[in-house]
Amino acid sequence: MGFQANAPAIIDNLLTAVLVVDAELGVHFANNAAEQLLPLSKRRLQATPVNLADADMSLDMSRIKRCIDTEQGFTDSEVQLIIDGIPRWVEVSVTPITLPSSAATTGHIQALIELRLIDQQKKISQELQQRTQQQVARELVRGLAHEIKNPLGGLRGAAQLLERELPREELKEFTQLIIAQADRLRNLVDRLLGPQRLGERQVINLHSVLEQVRRLVAMDIPPGIRLERDYDPSIPDFEADPEQLQQALLNIVRNAAEALQEHGLITIKTRTAFQVMLHDHRYRLAAEIRIIDNGPGIPESLRDTLFYPMVTGRDGGTGLGLSIAQDLIHQHQGRIDIQSRPGRTEFIVYLPLRR
Repeated sequence: MGFQANAPAIIDNLLTAVLVVDAELGVHFANNAAEQLLPLSKRRLQATPVNLADADMSLDMSRIKRCIDTEQGFTDSEVQLIIDGIPRWVEVSVTPITLPSSAATTGHIQALIELRLIDQQKKISQELQQRTQQQVARELVRGLAHEIKNPLGGLRGAAQLLERELPREELKEFTQLIIAQADRLRNLVDRLLGPQRLGERQVINLHSVLEQVRRLVAMDIPPGIRLERDYDPSIPDFEADPEQLQQALLNIVRNAAEALQEHGLITIKTRTAFQVMLHDHRYRLAAEIRIIDNGPGIPESLRDTLFYPMVTGRDGGTGLGLSIAQDLIHQHQGRIDIQSRPGRTEFIVYLPLRR
């Protein structure tokens, strides 16, 4: 009897979010963890009927109704839940229950829903998978680039030798064309090969680098695109290569500007992040740089391969800017995350803060 009497208190102290809903998805109960996650409140539940169908969740709500009808539970291991505009990943378990006769809804089958946050596990799994796939793609492209670069040198040299032997000056126009195109391809191959080593490190101020990026972008973007900044001045100076860091951030901001085309807003926001996992190491303190645009969002088909070389969603794009940015941030032991939906895309760069 003591355990049954304390059951509500026990459920309220669970770390797992617990909800009870009826066949119409009306919420009849939420424990403390569910109130913090969704967010809800017991007062709101008592005053206003809350319906789970209103939640911004990727779960097919008809499955919950079928669970009640068939009295068969289910589990979905990856469900996206948008809370205050921020995507969270949860594991959802739904179990049909019949309330005891003393309950107000006597004899009605309802659904017990458990929501467990898996953000950290999913992020680590995705990071490992993406790192492996990007490494394979990078090595493949670099191997191919080296194979292209060698005959290009021979082609250019042969064109130069031929040019010296040509009897008429007007024929040199064709050898100059060969040389110019060979140089263009060599430049593209050099970009494909990407940064080979980390440059010279020095103690830098992050906002000085970002201000240089902002000035460079401001000279290129159409007048209909606004650039705003939201800096945290408490971020300490740290060691980095300023030129490579500027190049990485410049590529990301330019990518946001290209996504907006002619009109929109780009916000550069900095904060400090605590206890961040980067490349299997936990850092007590990291710089968090968010580059936010209000464009159409990244197509679902591109999200998993966005940082691969030669992958682009823009006509005429080379698909190298973000790939190079990823390489440069990785060389600084950092990470780039993406959160995107129509109307808001965020590139989040994490850099460990250590001298």
